[in-house]
Amino acid sequence: MRLILLGPPGAGKGTQANFVREHFLIPQISTGDMLRAAIKAGTPVGIAAKKVMDAGQLVSDDIIVKLVKERLREPDCKKGYLFDGFPRTIPQAEAMRESGVDLDFIVEVEVDKEEIIQRLSGRRVHPASGRNYHLRFNPPRVPGRDDVTGEPLVQRDDDKEETVRKRLDIYQQQTRPLIDYYSKWAAEGDTRAPRYQKISGVGSVAEIRERVFAALK
Repeated sequence: MRLILLGPPGAGKGTQANFVREHFLIPQISTGDMLRAAIKAGTPVGIAAKKVMDAGQLVSDDIIVKLVKERLREPDCKKGYLFDGFPRTIPQAEAMRESGVDLDFIVEVEVDKEEIIQRLSGRRVHPASGRNYHLRFNPPRVPGRDDVTGEPLVQRDDDKEETVRKRLDIYQQQTRPLIDYYSKWAAEGDTRAPRYQKISGVGSVAEIRERVFAALK
């Protein structure tokens, strides 16, 4: 099982990725984790990436794809893999395709923009304990106060509506084109093309999990 989960921030991809990983016994591959591991291990690609990062520049698609191919040679990838946060751009997707990195499925988790804004901007946290609340889904017993200590809850900067809207705009500009890219490739009838499936990300965690697994059959 080799797949990519795509969808905007706040669509619940992380939760569903955990279910997929545990069910198929495959690793969840994050480019951030790969970069840190390669730099720590001192591999040739890691050394090249470190030089770029130390210079304050973005790691090139070429280096990222080399890292991915290096990671896929590890024994835990024999049964498959789930990509987390990669590819992010069309050039990365094309580089994967040209490098022979195979995929079985692309699953898009679709959630309306206003729904995501409500989901993320409604989150509140108790800083000392990390306890999480949500104004709509899991409100505290006393508005604005932690259930245990009664201390004030805060809204993280990342969850403020203005920030959420900016993150969604970036997603639309950079990552949304990937959905068009993969759905078009699937429609071309190329035997190497992964199957493109779109599911609704609205509903209970269990309902969405059922949709994900149904899409992977």
